[in-house]
Amino acid sequence: MKKYLIILFFSFFISNLLFAKSQYFQEGLNLYKKKKFDDAKFKFEQDILYNPKSELSYLYLSKIYNKQDKQNLEEQNLNTVILLNPKNEEAIYNLAKLKLINSDYNRSQELNTRLKLICNDFCNKSDNLKIEIENLSKK
Repeated sequence: MKKYLIILFFSFFISNLLFAKSQYFQEGLNLYKKKKFDDAKFKFEQDILYNPKSELSYLYLSKIYNKQDKQNLEEQNLNTVILLNPKNEEAIYNLAKLKLINSDYNRSQELNTRLKLICNDFCNKSDNLKIEIENLSKK
């Protein structure tokens, strides 16, 4: 009987913990859509505390830092997304754009080539980025 109570307790605790994790991300996403970036950032950070491999929370943090013009933090979070999921097209594309803005044409080209190899949703953006890189690198 004691064994069943312990199992029941842990099941309840784990289910509440999982619910809290998804709840933080969803709250952050809702706040992000309302352009309440500081509040959204806090919720995404809370989600990461419970789930350090929360690829989407890192991605949204990078988007917030982009809007706040904090390029170092944006890059850090994009790199974390790519570390967690090397095939995240949006993160690769955003990092390539960031590298292009910072005149790192070689790294931008490398990232765009990588994106082209795996793209499903970002193929057109990758083609446009290739043209943009070529035009800017000629100047």
